[in-house]
Amino acid sequence: MYVDASVVGVRRSPGTRTLITGAARGIGAALARRLHAAGHQVALLGLEPELLAGVARDCAAPWRECDVSDAAAVSTAVAELVEELGGLDVVVANAGIARQWSVLHGDLSVLETTLRVNLLGTVHTLRAAGPHIAHPGGYALLVSSMAAAIHLPLLGAYSTSKAAVEALGDTLRIELAPTGARVGVAYFAELRTEMTSRGFDTEAARRFFGPRGTLTPTTELATAIDALDRGIARRTSRIWTPRWAVAVAHARMPLQLLLAKVLPSARVQAGVEAATTEDVEFTTPQPAADRPL
Repeated sequence: MYVDASVVGVRRSPGTRTLITGAARGIGAALARRLHAAGHQVALLGLEPELLAGVARDCAAPWRECDVSDAAAVSTAVAELVEELGGLDVVVANAGIARQWSVLHGDLSVLETTLRVNLLGTVHTLRAAGPHIAHPGGYALLVSSMAAAIHLPLLGAYSTSKAAVEALGDTLRIELAPTGARVGVAYFAELRTEMTSRGFDTEAARRFFGPRGTLTPTTELATAIDALDRGIARRTSRIWTPRWAVAVAHARMPLQLLLAKVLPSARVQAGVEAATTEDVEFTTPQPAADRPL
């Protein structure tokens, strides 16, 4: 069932024990602060330890620096944090990265790293936290993206990873149903975050999307956090931000075919050409990986 979290009632659960990945900044940090203010006991995972420690101080929260693409590290960190919380009710698999990538010309290591963090990192998080939230009232929230529904040039790696996250959420929802736990998937268009500003602040993006650098006007982060807060309280199956995103998702197939016909080919070519020579970084710096995908 598709539900806009902004139009349903909210049942607060003070004391809810919530684990959030990717909590050093952006969505993860803002959500941690919001849930702490609402009475949740939060625990945090992420990179960028100085930023993460600052969020933890604001939330009186235990935390671990952890690369979610490392299954063993995630398993250890989640076990330790769950013990400190005394159990777990909600896990938010939010950690993610982005970087422009051309299917035909892009460096395959960009695709591999994106899948390692966004897809396998979500899997590692769910496998570690899943047994702890597999109870009535338990909830797993997977942060996907509108990129899972609408696939644009130069976002092939990110869109692929987020479409896979959506599929994981739909599958997990069925698998966890016998336990009484629920599963939600969150979809966002471009938000006003560092991830968006870093990811789209490239010459290729400007050539393709124009001076603004994004397909649609960016949405305030607080709007997304409002929706997540309500969605977590209601254990919502789908969370959309902004509201028009739900209509786009329902019409994803015809819209995708339309995009392929109406996007100016010269603009697409210019963006791809720029991306083949432009050296850009991931939206979150990544540790060196020596693990196979």
